[in-house]
Amino acid sequence: MEWRDQGVLISVRGHGESAAIIEVFTEDHGRHAGVVRGGASRRIAPILQLGAQLDVTWRARLDEHIGAFTVEPIRSRAGTILSDRLALAGLNAVAALLSFALPEREAHPDLYAASQGMLDALGADADWPLMYLRWEMMLLEEIGFGLDLTTCAVTGSREDLAYVSPRSGRAVSRNAAGEWADRLLPLPLCLLGQGGASAGEVADGLRLTGHFLNAWLAPQLGHRPLPEARRRLVELLARAR
Repeated sequence: MEWRDQGVLISVRGHGESAAIIEVFTEDHGRHAGVVRGGASRRIAPILQLGAQLDVTWRARLDEHIGAFTVEPIRSRAGTILSDRLALAGLNAVAALLSFALPEREAHPDLYAASQGMLDALGADADWPLMYLRWEMMLLEEIGFGLDLTTCAVTGSREDLAYVSPRSGRAVSRNAAGEWADRLLPLPLCLLGQGGASAGEVADGLRLTGHFLNAWLAPQLGHRPLPEARRRLVELLARAR
């Protein structure tokens, strides 16, 4: 078995004395793991940085084997943001959530394209926290847990949507919420496509996506906690407000 693709490096760990096991997120082969022989060497280790864009060739005797990667660098991303603590936290969160949430070897070409754009924006676009929030929304959609923010779950109206039901993931209008408003999740306007977002709106949005990652995705993965890298990013964004 053999294939060649480009991918984003989303995890790396040591394997034995000199090898490494990496995961890459590719357009055609999804999240895919493999062994890099000599991955701990002076020549290869600097290439294996989170977020790096790699040209990879995977080989295995049988498809179900973990297989081995040969890698060639296309470009590094971490090097351009190492001095930006917040952007580096964003890179770590994107990589960790992709590794955490995606099924192995399942292609998600739209999410792959969005993830490349998200990583390229870190440290380069002042609005990247809003891009990150929308990226988490897309991640939920891609793995089958998309939210329905088009109409009110109670009235069917498209007007004055202000909340999201924590159980159904559907929008609720301000009038329909009534006395139940304090039991619902705030819906920031930026998730309805209405312009930019303040730091507070991004924080509200991340509470929203975090709730459904915990309530819907985590149980499917054996109730594993969300990656620590995401928690650190949320905390840093809150401090930067």
